[in-house]
Amino acid sequence: MPVVDKPLRDLVNYTTSNPRPADFDAFWAKGLAEMDALDPQVTFKDVDFPVSYASCQSMHFTGTGGSRVHARLVTPKTLPKEPGPALLIFHGYSGSSPDWVSMLPFVAAGYTVAALDCRGQGGLSEDTVSTRGNTLHGHIIKGLDDEPEKMYYRNVFLDTALLAKIVMGFEWVDETRVGSNGGSQGGALSLVCASLVPSLKRCWATFPFLCDYRRVWEMALDQRAYSGLRDYFRRFDPCHEREQEIFEKLGYIDVTHLAPRIKAEVTMAISQSDDVCPPSTQFAAYNAITSDKSYVLYPDFGHENLPGANEKAFQFLMGL
Repeated sequence: MPVVDKPLRDLVNYTTSNPRPADFDAFWAKGLAEMDALDPQVTFKDVDFPVSYASCQSMHFTGTGGSRVHARLVTPKTLPKEPGPALLIFHGYSGSSPDWVSMLPFVAAGYTVAALDCRGQGGLSEDTVSTRGNTLHGHIIKGLDDEPEKMYYRNVFLDTALLAKIVMGFEWVDETRVGSNGGSQGGALSLVCASLVPSLKRCWATFPFLCDYRRVWEMALDQRAYSGLRDYFRRFDPCHEREQEIFEKLGYIDVTHLAPRIKAEVTMAISQSDDVCPPSTQFAAYNAITSDKSYVLYPDFGHENLPGANEKAFQFLMGL
C-alpha cells in the first residue's frame, strides 16, 4: 500500500492540528439563531420526469444573506398515512445535486429525499453574499479577509441545517427518522448537518473534505480541492506571519470542531491512500465524534469510487 499518511495505529488516535477559535460555540449559536429567524419562502416547481411511484420537484428557499438556494426534492407519489423517513443528500465539491434516478431507490422504499445544490457551485443555487478579498482558487478562502460570518462555508453549513428544518417540517416526514449522506464535500456537509441538527438519526460520510486544514498544509497537499490555501499564503502571507490567525479563522468552518456536537449514529467510509482529503484529516473528524460510530476502511483506495460503499450506505440508511 502506498504510504500517504500516518500508519493506521496512529490514525485511529489522531486529533486535529487546526486551532479552534475561543468563541466557536457562540459563533455557531449565533448563526443558528440567524437561520431560525429567516423566512425561507419555500417554493416548489414540478419537474417533467415521470415516475410511477415518485414525484420530482425543484425546491427553492431563502438562506442567509438572502441567497435563493435550490434542492431537488423527490417524494413518494402516494404519501404515507403515517409520517415516514427522509434523507438529505449533499454533493461533491464544484458539483451539483445528484440526478433523479440515483435518488429513486430510497423513494421506492418510502423515503422523502432532498438533495442540496451548494450555493455558487454547479447547481441552481445562487451565492449573493459579497466579501472582501481573494476568491481565485476555491471557496475555502472566500470571506477569509472579511468578518467570519461572511465566510462561504459558514453559509453553506447553515444551508444544510435549514434544508433539514424544512424537510422535518413536512407533515408526511417523521422528524425523528431523518438522515444525511454524501461524499467528499458532501461527506463533510453530511457531518455538518448532523452536528447543527443533532436530532438527525443516522449519518453516512465518505472521505469528508473540509477537515483539519492545517494538517493538509503540513502535508503539502494544499492543492487541487485545497489549492486555495497554498495560493492564499503565497499571495497574502508569504512568510506565514499570520499563520496562526489564518488557521484559527478557518477553524470556524473546520468539520473536526463541529463533529463533537453530533448525536446521530455515524458510519464513515475512509480511504487510506487518499491524497486529496488525507486519511489523517478524515480520522480527525471521525475521532472527534462521540456518538455511536463505525468506519469502513479502504486501505488501497484514494479519492475515487469505493467499491461497495454505495451499497453499504444504502443498507445503513435503510435503518432510519
